[in-house]
Amino acid sequence: MHPSSNWLSGRSRVLVFQNPFYRPRRSSHMLLTVSGPPGSGKSTTAGLLADAFDLDHVSGGDIFRELADERGYTPLEFNKLAEENDQIDRDLDRRLREIAVAEDDLVLESRLAGWLAGEQADFRFWLDAPPAVRGERIAEREEKDPVRATEETQAREASEAQRYEEYYGIDIRDLTIYDLSVNTARWAPDAVLDMLVTAVEEYDAAGDEGQPIVDVDYDF
Repeated sequence: MHPSSNWLSGRSRVLVFQNPFYRPRRSSHMLLTVSGPPGSGKSTTAGLLADAFDLDHVSGGDIFRELADERGYTPLEFNKLAEENDQIDRDLDRRLREIAVAEDDLVLESRLAGWLAGEQADFRFWLDAPPAVRGERIAEREEKDPVRATEETQAREASEAQRYEEYYGIDIRDLTIYDLSVNTARWAPDAVLDMLVTAVEEYDAAGDEGQPIVDVDYDF
C-alpha cells in the first residue's frame, strides 16, 4: 500500500492501536508543535502524537470554529468573512499564541504553530509532501478532482505565505526553526509518528547545541 493512502482523518489512529505492544507514553510540562501545508498529514499526526504522550491536542481549525461560535457565525460564514477581514486571521493567531503561553501538556497544530509558540515550544515539527501527493489526499477527502485540488491548494499556500510575510515578517519557507522535518509521502502515518516520538524520547539536553530561538513579538 502506498503510504499516502493512509493519510485520511481517523484512519491512521487504527494503525497505532492495533499494535498489542503499544502503550501511551506520558510526559509533563511539554509543548509540541506540528506544522505543515494542507494535505501534509499534520492533523492526523498531531492527534496520534497527542495520544502517544497523553497530551491535549489543539488545532488551528478548533480555534477558528471556537472564534466563529463566539461571534455567532457558522464556520463557513466565518471563513467567508475572513477572506474580507484580515483581523480574523490575526485574532486566530493571537489566540494560538495565548494558548502556547498559558498551557503545557499540549500538541499545538497549525501552519504557524512553530512560529507562534516561539520560546514556549519544546519541540517543533514540520510535515510536508510533494504538491501532487497532497492534492490527491485533499481530493480524496473532499471528493474533488486531484488536479483541481492541487491547483487550489498551491494558490492558497501562495496567498497565505504572502499574508504571513505582510503581517508578521515570517517566511513560511524558512524551516530552520524546526527540530525535525518529514516528507510524509515516503512513510505511512505510524512510521512518521515513530520518528517524532523517537525524536522526543531520545532527546538528551547534554548533547543539545542550541534549540532554535524564535523571538515572538508579532503585531496581532
